[in-house]
Amino acid sequence: MGDSPENGNDLPEPPALDDSASRYCFSPIGTIHSPFREKFGIPRQPGLMPSAEARLELLPPYDRDEAIRGLEAFSHLWIVFVFHGIAREGWRPTVRPPRLGGNERIGVFASRSTHRPNPIGLSVVELAGIVREAGRLFLELSNVDLLEGTPVLDIKPYVTYADSIPDARSGFAPDAPPIWPVYFSAEAEQRCRNLAGQHPQLQHFIREMLQLDPRPSYQTTPGRRYGVRIFDLNVVWHFDGEAFWVDDIEPAQG
Repeated sequence: MGDSPENGNDLPEPPALDDSASRYCFSPIGTIHSPFREKFGIPRQPGLMPSAEARLELLPPYDRDEAIRGLEAFSHLWIVFVFHGIAREGWRPTVRPPRLGGNERIGVFASRSTHRPNPIGLSVVELAGIVREAGRLFLELSNVDLLEGTPVLDIKPYVTYADSIPDARSGFAPDAPPIWPVYFSAEAEQRCRNLAGQHPQLQHFIREMLQLDPRPSYQTTPGRRYGVRIFDLNVVWHFDGEAFWVDDIEPAQG
């Protein structure tokens, strides 16, 4: 990566914080480029889907080499972001976590629900690389749970001795979710082979996504068909009561 000025005198002034009415205004420092094109299908937590790779593009004036100096020494990052896909839906004082079957309500602050007073998310991701392409600066990420176009507010390195607490209690979610078997129809397998040049790990990606059971907790009727958008595709699938089946893979419309 090339050199850039050190003293920062040529940088624009950061946006002022408007605290006149206890309100604060933040500008994104970057944008996520992700295979997830809708909320449905995204892992409910980071770290559950290793094949879920994304890019964080740093935006000017934050796309400077000195701003990330030393970042390559860390394997994982905290990403502070905005739930932009549902921000207009507003917040809810109580929510129904999928881990409780969608039948029990708890306080929003006792959950990781997206429906928060301020639609801010926090995610731990793996840093796989740092690259420049045509003058643009990208952080290569994996194990993500982030929607395409997600605005990023900040990046912080994950520090093991402070951020990992082995004896911490995890309330209603003490263990990782169960893993379900996933099978592909002959047509879906052929689609994966046909798309291997464009999406080499497509079948593996779909299997990792579905084995976590992305269905809403209130939709558990076996046989119901679903569609989920990833990349430029629509994946059609169903659950037969014992396993997930990928029925077909189609070009996404719109």
